[in-house]
Amino acid sequence: MLYATTFLAQENNLFLVEIKGAKKTNSSFLKKLLFTKKGTILDSLTLQKDILQLIRLPAISNANYEVFNVKENLYNVIITVEENYTLIPNVTIWTTTNSQFSYKLGLYDYNFLGRNIAFGGFYQNNGFDSYGINFRAENLFSNKWGLAVSHQNWKSEEPLYFENKTANYIYNNVSFEVLGLYQINLKNKINFGLNLFNEKYQYVSGITDPSIPQKLDLNKKLLKFVYSYDNLESNYQYLNGFKSLLNIQFVTSSTSFQKDFLIAWNDFFYFKRVGEKGVWANRMRFGLSSNENTPFAPFALDNNVNLRGVGILVDRGTGVFVWNTEYRHTVYDKNWLAIQTNFFTDMGSWRNPGGEINDFFKRKNVRLYTGVGLRFISKKIYNAIFRIDYGFRVTNNTGQSKGGLVFGIGQYF
Repeated sequence: MLYATTFLAQENNLFLVEIKGAKKTNSSFLKKLLFTKKGTILDSLTLQKDILQLIRLPAISNANYEVFNVKENLYNVIITVEENYTLIPNVTIWTTTNSQFSYKLGLYDYNFLGRNIAFGGFYQNNGFDSYGINFRAENLFSNKWGLAVSHQNWKSEEPLYFENKTANYIYNNVSFEVLGLYQINLKNKINFGLNLFNEKYQYVSGITDPSIPQKLDLNKKLLKFVYSYDNLESNYQYLNGFKSLLNIQFVTSSTSFQKDFLIAWNDFFYFKRVGEKGVWANRMRFGLSSNENTPFAPFALDNNVNLRGVGILVDRGTGVFVWNTEYRHTVYDKNWLAIQTNFFTDMGSWRNPGGEINDFFKRKNVRLYTGVGLRFISKKIYNAIFRIDYGFRVTNNTGQSKGGLVFGIGQYF
């Protein structure tokens, strides 16, 4: 909740700025993020911006402020924050298409050392061993500059697509990434950096093609740039506003089999409060990559990423257009728990590897699913949202899944 008051900025000065309610979070760290500081002019608009910035921190679920007159022209500001629990375990269990029992165990602290640092890792077994470790400190050097470092060793059996047929390959990716993080202002951020990785492909089963190797070992470099515009306002599970997230990557390879390629996509998010308990949520993604005729195309069609109910890694392309829209309605809301119902429609289309822009408009490339879901939301634990959706196929294209359940942690978007 925000408390807004009109002040005469020319006359009123701040004698004290105090933060209450911070237990794990370092209070001095929070004060460094604020534009409202002792000795500055009292400004309600600046205070509202500070509250918004605090609420966007993983450690803070809500915040408000009060202003007290100490004596003539001098004021104290008391900012009260409600903290999230940010040490989050992750346990996921599933079976793969070949009935392999799989699990993933992880532990992340999104407020490590009380300074808005995300640090943690995971171990996964899906018939193969995978692991990852991540460090992200958005305010490591100042209130504008930060650093992200990650290492991952991922291994899985994945399908590659040749026309209307498939082959299964064991895929292994070992990567090291370093990103610089810069906050231009409250609404605009950029990330930029380098990812060095090795990819291995080993043929397992399915069709073969003389032009496609059955074994690959590639060293690659990836230059990454991310620009985020965030004008969202949040009050627990309720969101309102607009956000845009642009990703641009340039990848170079150590072999002539895979040429250097460029990939870019933009996610546009729009949220609208509907009455007291509803939210209309939208995500639109458009992306293109270098248009090579290869089964290793970068944009995947997967129900965990873009279309709920379509299946796991059912197709790939060199272009993507996806629109996810849903209505979220809160049916239960108490001190620590909220439950939302969810009615959604997911629509997407892909450009075939080596294809043309008009592939987006071809009926065989368009998928449409609709469905319902539930969200169980902890209001005291960061991103502790358990979701379950069931998507039904609307389009009648052959070879498409008729629908299915999709489980996950966090909102779908």
